[in-house]
Amino acid sequence: MSLTYTFKTDQLTKENIQQLFLSVEWESASHPNDLYNAILNSHSVATAWDGGRLIGLANAMSDGSMAVYFHYVLTDPDCQGQGAGKEIMKMMLEKYNDMHTKVLVSYPKAVGFYESLGFEPEETSTPMYVFSS
Repeated sequence: MSLTYTFKTDQLTKENIQQLFLSVEWESASHPNDLYNAILNSHSVATAWDGGRLIGLANAMSDGSMAVYFHYVLTDPDCQGQGAGKEIMKMMLEKYNDMHTKVLVSYPKAVGFYESLGFEPEETSTPMYVFSS
């Protein structure tokens, strides 16, 4: 496996984004048009590729000055453990190094991964959501 990493979005398509999200069984994949638009309208997107196959992605939303929120961070399960997720998050953390606040919401099984990158749980706050159908 020869992985490449980029912030360029010219290779992203509705299909390869949806396929990646389907690989991790995320509900977002059932909204391919909205998902594609969300990714392309992100403040930035870091991707991992195995040849022409999208195998990892992280996107950021930011005010450009104080805070950045990493919304989607995912790696195709067939490629997990190869360092792709860590590399795209390192790219993001370097890009947003000067931000005062860097935030993400982690699934419980991924907490250790994010802790290895320097993230810590915030004991005085709770993530809150409003979901629309």
